[in-house]
Amino acid sequence: MLRRDILQTFISAGTALTGITPALAEPPAEQPFDGETPRRIARELAQKSYSAPSTDLPKALNDMSYDEYRRIRFDPQRALWKNENLPFQLQAFHRGFLYRSRVDLFEVSNGKSRPIAYSPDLFIFQNVTRPDPADLGFAGFRLHAPINRPDYFDEVCAFLGASYFRAVGKDLLYGLSARGLSIRTGDAAGEEFPAFRTFWIEKPREGMNGITVHALLDSESATAAYRFFIKPGEDTVFDVESTVFPRVDIPTAGIAPLTSMFMFNANNRNRFDDYRPAVHDSDGLMMATGRGEQVWRPLANPRELQISVLGDINPRGFGLMQRARGFSDFDDLEARYERRPSLWVEPIGDWGEGAVHLVEIPTTTEIHDNIVAFWRPKDTLKAKGEYRYTYRLHWLPQHLGNGGLARLVSTASGNGWTQGARLFVLEAQGGKLADIPPDTELKAVVEAGGAKIANVVVHPNPETKGWRLNFEMTPGNSKLVELRAQLQNADGQPLSETWIYRWTA
Repeated sequence: MLRRDILQTFISAGTALTGITPALAEPPAEQPFDGETPRRIARELAQKSYSAPSTDLPKALNDMSYDEYRRIRFDPQRALWKNENLPFQLQAFHRGFLYRSRVDLFEVSNGKSRPIAYSPDLFIFQNVTRPDPADLGFAGFRLHAPINRPDYFDEVCAFLGASYFRAVGKDLLYGLSARGLSIRTGDAAGEEFPAFRTFWIEKPREGMNGITVHALLDSESATAAYRFFIKPGEDTVFDVESTVFPRVDIPTAGIAPLTSMFMFNANNRNRFDDYRPAVHDSDGLMMATGRGEQVWRPLANPRELQISVLGDINPRGFGLMQRARGFSDFDDLEARYERRPSLWVEPIGDWGEGAVHLVEIPTTTEIHDNIVAFWRPKDTLKAKGEYRYTYRLHWLPQHLGNGGLARLVSTASGNGWTQGARLFVLEAQGGKLADIPPDTELKAVVEAGGAKIANVVVHPNPETKGWRLNFEMTPGNSKLVELRAQLQNADGQPLSETWIYRWTA
């Protein structure tokens, strides 16, 4: 699975933006457009056989290296909507390197869509062969807005590669990504990667702090239509309306998929000879269940593929969080992992019965995304059907969820005091725990399937102004143990979110 940070330097080389000049001698034809247009096209396309997008490129673009691709950048003097006093501006990505598929871009204004015409004149080619002026098209695009200060247009989000996209909130850097749709993720038969084929970007209006992007997705198994209303800010929010049209029965669909990287932290750094205490874009999966429980699952970098399934009915939310927020947590002046966003998925309406799936893929390097989380409906998406999912994506430093519950902000483990046992140390902070006197006696409920739990201790941590939970787990002959823990008061009422963890031998 490819890591979008491979373009970090290229994407983040933000400069002041200006307006695209059409490359064609005659203005391209306009077509009527409304909010139903992408759905109508997707619905009609789903009735036809799949046709792969064009990947034909000149040899120099097709065979270029990562470093060569970085040297192709959009000319900052040619960006869309510059000098129009509008709140957003757009730059396009050139095709090449890993991004060979053509993506068509349209500007929408006054109920009409107009193609954004490709020309090599829109790009700067630094020590790279400039292609002939053919209609090569684009690989994707990015939007800029004054998110950090009012006089500068920072990059807010980018759509590039298959159905991947990512965004930042104020003072954050690119990290994990979202996707339009996933199919067969973690399946032994291999994953199918649906791809955005067309984008219609509505011209922003003066004084508005949001922009609407429509998209058409296509793959062998399905088509889909999307509407994104993007609102940058302290927390950047995407309101997403999606409609999926299966060509075939899809029992392995992933709705609102998230993709991130977890290499190591204090809990498993013994496998990595690295000066840094941790390397990850996200450190846990958080979930708010339909029955009101808040679950925290620390991430792992396993030796073998691991898939965890958290069943639920009408979930209230899930996401991949980056709870480590101090520079000393990573000690990396270049990557600055402490500034990577968390991403929370908030379903709008009832999603029915299904499960949040967490896929953890072994990795030995930080250039690969190895974590995927998504919602999978219990029922198969049937061919010729129509399935709508509406949700909100929050790109933000942290999502607290139920503010009355303490968060399990740290998980560590090592050899226990008892022979053959593992010692687990959990740190809880916030919520009602912050107001509990340190001499209060709390209890912890700790469960383990196929293992023995002993020496459970809960005590205050004056250094963090939180509470610490210690316990020993003896796995015996078990090669895999599912652990579960929660802090409670004397009456059995929860004081913390529910911690779950998969230990493997």
